[in-house]
Amino acid sequence: MDSLPLDPVRSASAMSAAMEHTSTVVIGSGLSGLAVASELSRRGIDSIVVESLECFDSGAMRTVMTDSVSLSERTELMRLLRGYAAAHHLDVRQTTVAEHLSIIGHPKLITGPVGRKKWAVQTADGVLLADHVVLTKYPQNELRRFLRSMGIAIGRDFKAALRAIGLHLVGVGELLTPTTREIVRQAKLVSDAIVEQGPAALSRITPPRAALSSLGA
Repeated sequence: MDSLPLDPVRSASAMSAAMEHTSTVVIGSGLSGLAVASELSRRGIDSIVVESLECFDSGAMRTVMTDSVSLSERTELMRLLRGYAAAHHLDVRQTTVAEHLSIIGHPKLITGPVGRKKWAVQTADGVLLADHVVLTKYPQNELRRFLRSMGIAIGRDFKAALRAIGLHLVGVGELLTPTTREIVRQAKLVSDAIVEQGPAALSRITPPRAALSSLGA
């Protein structure tokens, strides 16, 4: 199964010269992604929605829609979200695929012309620089490895650990596709967290000692 590669750091030389700045990159343009982008728009927060490599593979999540009412609700919500996105000119790029995700607020990163942004999302068209990233589908085990590589402790509240570094999940880690009500609930919670944190979500990261010692060498 293809997945979006995660890196703790990435040198500026590895980034394309074409860079765009935004508050939030939402990876996944399905129901969850559009719900998040719409909630952010209502709060005056800009975002760019792109596809994920995983969108081309069903992965471990199973979609079970035995209830015609649930299917109807999902279809109607998708119609409303697409209508909102079109009416409010949300930046939804269904032909743009997020190929690589890396953190750029870590002390091991070289100083480059990236302003104060904390995340870099590599696409075929260039790099999207953002304060926050929202994942709508990604294996939790790979996310946990990503956190450990930065020396970030993972407690019981896995999502809280991610929120602290500006990485947010909607529908990730669920065995079954969330209901429309649950998707809307998660989208609102994530949007609230992004508004509350603002652009400095990564300022609280404490680098692992190995990283500090190597920098001081």
